Amino acid sequence: MSAARFRCAAACAGWVGWISVSALLGVGALLGTGVAPEMLDWQPALALTQPWRMFSAVAVHYEAAHLLANLAGALLVAALGWAARIGVHMSLAWLLAWPLTHLGLLFDPQLAHYGGLSGVLHAGVAIVAVHLLLAGRTRQRRIGAAICIGLVVKVGLEFPWVPAFHAELGIMVAPLAHLSGLVVGSACGAAAHALARRHSTMPHA
Repeated sequence: MSAARFRCAAACAGWVGWISVSALLGVGALLGTGVAPEMLDWQPALALTQPWRMFSAVAVHYEAAHLLANLAGALLVAALGWAARIGVHMSLAWLLAWPLTHLGLLFDPQLAHYGGLSGVLHAGVAIVAVHLLLAGRTRQRRIGAAICIGLVVKVGLEFPWVPAFHAELGIMVAPLAHLSGLVVGSACGAAAHALARRHSTMPHA
């Protein structure tokens, strides 16, 4: 396989992987609509005995407006990753950030229940920003910096990151999930970039 064809195949695999993670999150959210929230949501008291809740929490939505907002968000993050020509390593970083984002909720043990996509979506946006900052050209780096600044400002304005009532969605929101997604997504994205760069510079037989 020629170098050009290999790069094309790698690029296709990257955005297909990113879209697949987005679709998995969306489908999980839809499938969870018929299940009692307490069966799937994140509960710090059950973190050790039922660790699978780190994944299943994305399937929990407490109101229809909450679900629709998160599905729209998943579509936007999918489009953002596609436009950024995200790589396979960053798609895997997002997959890893999924459960790790919910582990960050342990910093607030009083947050007894949590469900939704917002934390993982924040992680996805952070990963795209890191990708553009570290792997993009000059214009892409500027876009990545703008996304990063916007995300940091948004999360910063939510301080002190305690649960608050969201009138439009009719639910309590957990800003700590957004902060956790930002931190975890940035860390996973940076680690994935470093590993991918190291792999690309290694001699191949």
